[in-house]
Amino acid sequence: MPEAGILPLALEGVRWRPRGAASWRIDVSLRLARGPRTVILGANGAGKTLLLRIAHGLLAPSEGAVRWCGPDGARARGRHALVLQRPVLLRRSVAANVDYALRLAGVGRAERARRSRRALDDTGLGPLARRAARTLSVGEQQRVALARAWATGPEVLFLDEPTASLDPGATGAVETAVRAIAAHGTKIVMTTHDLGQARRLADEVVFLHRGRLIECAPAEAFFEEPRSTEARAFLKGELLW
Repeated sequence: MPEAGILPLALEGVRWRPRGAASWRIDVSLRLARGPRTVILGANGAGKTLLLRIAHGLLAPSEGAVRWCGPDGARARGRHALVLQRPVLLRRSVAANVDYALRLAGVGRAERARRSRRALDDTGLGPLARRAARTLSVGEQQRVALARAWATGPEVLFLDEPTASLDPGATGAVETAVRAIAAHGTKIVMTTHDLGQARRLADEVVFLHRGRLIECAPAEAFFEEPRSTEARAFLKGELLW
């Protein structure tokens, strides 16, 4: 990945609440830089998915700003991708799902074939390339969504609970794919409430509680010595209200 790019990403005084609601669902200021895999951690309802959708641009903040501050920040659109918990797949083969995303991005035929092969290999889907995507297991379908997003060459890949409800084997396969994508230089920003997964994948942790940023720290420091009462309780498995 070239040094010039759209990162860092700055969320400056970002607040969001539904129309008519009395309180903010998100109230965060945060800066994300190139390099480390960032895991957004917190209990269910902490605001992880909302934060991811605002950062990606699916939701506009009620207040504040989302800024891509890198040399190419003005051309951020199309340079980041989002994979949802339950991705929508086309009624086509695995390879055709990936090829379709590349055609939408305006990639030529020969380059599409090269990128598709790499994306399917990196996500362990090469042997399933000709299978109908919608007949695969849930875990395999999630990897198809990863391959489809990764093939387009995003600088940042947002992942929303990519292994929710998956069994350990499928979870491991998705995590292996995430590591492979990160190894090519793509910035990973991922939500989870799974502490084991966060320990395995995170280089840095963003910890949310009730829509507020409580801690942002290197993963080792966060897990060994969290600074906040809320993070300590969360790591102990205590319920947070």
